[in-house]
Amino acid sequence: MMRAIILLGGFGTRLQSVLTDLPKPMAPIQGKPFLSYLLDYLQAQGFDSVIFSVHHLYEKIQSYFGNQYQRMHIEYAIEEKPLGTGGAIAHSLRFLSTEEPVFVLNGDTFLRLDYQKMYEQHLKYMPSLSMALRAVDVVSRYGKVLVENHRVTAFKEKGETGSGFINAGVYLLQPNLFSSFDLPDQFSFETDFLFPHLKTLTPVAFPCHDYFIDIGIPEDLARAQIELSAFRTF
Repeated sequence: MMRAIILLGGFGTRLQSVLTDLPKPMAPIQGKPFLSYLLDYLQAQGFDSVIFSVHHLYEKIQSYFGNQYQRMHIEYAIEEKPLGTGGAIAHSLRFLSTEEPVFVLNGDTFLRLDYQKMYEQHLKYMPSLSMALRAVDVVSRYGKVLVENHRVTAFKEKGETGSGFINAGVYLLQPNLFSSFDLPDQFSFETDFLFPHLKTLTPVAFPCHDYFIDIGIPEDLARAQIELSAFRTF
């Protein structure tokens, strides 16, 4: 059984010129919310339950999806105030009843990924954290991730040139990931946790080369209108 926490609480400020009164994951793509494409893919990959980490305009998400999407059960981890990505993950982990690994992904990105293989690799190495990395021709927009012997060893800032791996925003983690760290309620998963504690965490890298899109800017949201129609069936 695979489960996922989907981070849906962002304000989508870069899309306000083309998307008003809707949270970013609810952006319509060919008549369906972007989030529904992500859920369709997760269900096809074997997921049977998800936790929606929500804050901004979460009622729009809840009223559309309810507590069930096709065969997938949905729970809502509602933030009373913005907690940042790290705080949102920590809050959502309280909704889990087992100690099995759980995926964490962003609700505004779509990555064609073999989640089952990533899960199997995680069980092989048994790290506290695994990261999906996407190979790209130009890393400058995202920043570069360095890998050695299956482990993430360093992050380079945005502006790096050339090809390489970027953080695809999909994590597989043990529910007790934060238990050994003294963290505030509100923190960024990447900036406040992953980057400063990288040598302690030594995440396992799961490279992939398949389709990836981030709808965070209007140009990519427009591109999704064309490209995601190819993923209506899996």
